[in-house]
Amino acid sequence: MGILNKLTSIFKQGTMDYREKINNGAVVVDVRSKEEFKSGNAKGSMNVPLQTIGAHVEKLKGKEVILVCMSGGRAGSAKGLLERNGITAHNAGAWQNVSYN
Repeated sequence: MGILNKLTSIFKQGTMDYREKINNGAVVVDVRSKEEFKSGNAKGSMNVPLQTIGAHVEKLKGKEVILVCMSGGRAGSAKGLLERNGITAHNAGAWQNVSYN
């Protein structure tokens, strides 16, 4: 794979369309604080602040999880934790990147 193809692949990861996964049962988990979540969120998403994600592992087992936050940093941290616990997780970046439409 050439360097240009590799870079294109990296940049396309952040633009994935998650609607099909959501329509097939994936859950959207917003790992921002409760205050951030209240100020705006993806319709149908559930708020599990990053600091508490470990306590929700059992509830999320067996589900495909799409993680969002403000920009993707906290979602990336949550993704690592969930994957270490056998949960399929995706970092969708900013919460505005997902919808149930």
